[in-house]
Amino acid sequence: MIALGGSIGTGLFVASGGAIAGAGPGGAILAYLGIGVMVFFLMTSLGEMATYIPVSGSFSEYASRFVDPAVGFALGWNYWFNWAITVAVDIATTAIVMHFWLPAVPGWIISLAFLALIFIINIISVKSFGETEYWLSLIKVITVIVFLIVGVLTIFGILGGQHIGFSNYTYKQSPFVGGWPATLSVFVVAGFSFQGTELIGITAGESETPETSIPKAIKQVFWRILLFYILAIAVIAAIIPYTSPNLLGASASDVAISPFTLVFKRIGLAGAASVMNAVILTSVLSSANSGMYASTRMLWAMGNSGFAPRIFGKTNSRGVPLPALLATTAVGALTFLSSIMGPNVYQLLVAASGLTGFLAWLGIAVSHYRFRRAFIAQGHKLSELVYHAKWFPIGPILAIIMSLIVILGQDIASVPHFQWSRLLISYMSIPLFIVLTVWYKVKHKTHLLKLDEIDLTPHRDHRKEAKQK
Repeated sequence: MIALGGSIGTGLFVASGGAIAGAGPGGAILAYLGIGVMVFFLMTSLGEMATYIPVSGSFSEYASRFVDPAVGFALGWNYWFNWAITVAVDIATTAIVMHFWLPAVPGWIISLAFLALIFIINIISVKSFGETEYWLSLIKVITVIVFLIVGVLTIFGILGGQHIGFSNYTYKQSPFVGGWPATLSVFVVAGFSFQGTELIGITAGESETPETSIPKAIKQVFWRILLFYILAIAVIAAIIPYTSPNLLGASASDVAISPFTLVFKRIGLAGAASVMNAVILTSVLSSANSGMYASTRMLWAMGNSGFAPRIFGKTNSRGVPLPALLATTAVGALTFLSSIMGPNVYQLLVAASGLTGFLAWLGIAVSHYRFRRAFIAQGHKLSELVYHAKWFPIGPILAIIMSLIVILGQDIASVPHFQWSRLLISYMSIPLFIVLTVWYKVKHKTHLLKLDEIDLTPHRDHRKEAKQK
């Protein structure tokens, strides 16, 4: 449910409309399907490593052990920064969503109230985070299922009184609009929509039974997410033509033209906009909750590994990494305050974190490729692994190639026109990542690890050992 909640959000409820408008029904489905396949391979790669070494700072730890400590250092700080900024973006969005009901209340009061709520949920215990995320995710899952049922019944004229069929799939330039450039641009949108699935790797360190729960989650989550996204886009595209101006205008600030709202309105659902606004609010809160958890655990793991000051490796009596939580909350609050004082600083911070999720995906794929090669090179057998990814090495290689395509295609439209300021903002994450890697490499004189140097010591679960004693 945590992985489902992390990836089903405003990307599906709002941005899916823009994807259909930009690339047509066929282009949008193809892009989401392609990203879905990449995410499947990433999840299986992560699953193989997370069941062998279930630690909270997974991406940073795996890159440090299987690639180069400098890469692990850069990945860890990038990922922490990404989610800390995402928390700020999400709490700013709560104010926009709440203005639907409370237009007179100042936005900063609403946002700070929700930031305090997210902080309280995370400071109580990991169980309170898990429970909250479970119920928020459940609301989203139920909404998507109801939408799919209503949508299919509408397409065949059982609801809404008019048989629509699939004529919109051949309307004007459909199903593919704008050719490959348009489909590539939707690849980037789809990539952002699927971000959050890698949270499974972060939660592995605090799972009671990672060897069974992680493979189960990976198998179920991939198919559910793919079906939810592909079917939802297929239903929206069938009911609303790609030329509809409503698809392009949909955003969290105007929930009335969310594709989901439009479909619910079509069958005469009273208060469709209000219902979807509530669902979008739960999506934003779920994302903020996940972001607070993920960034806190990554900073805690880096505090233990020496990548961050040791104080961040400390936990309170309930096992909550309090210093890491306070630091993450402070960054989120300061970033949010920058949006009030001056939009330029805020936009730069958001842009700087834009590609870090894709860099984490790239890190997962490279780490797994190196892990499996070292595993075989050092005389181990696949039967020793609790869970092993299929289709190696095709899976991680495909994930590496597609991650690079998404990263490089972030703002490809600005390249022919030499819009350097836009390009600098769009790709800011890449030089930041390189600077962190080079700085650590020079300071600590690290190198790309040889296959026979890689540490393949299995993870020891000290909690289980303590219970057995």
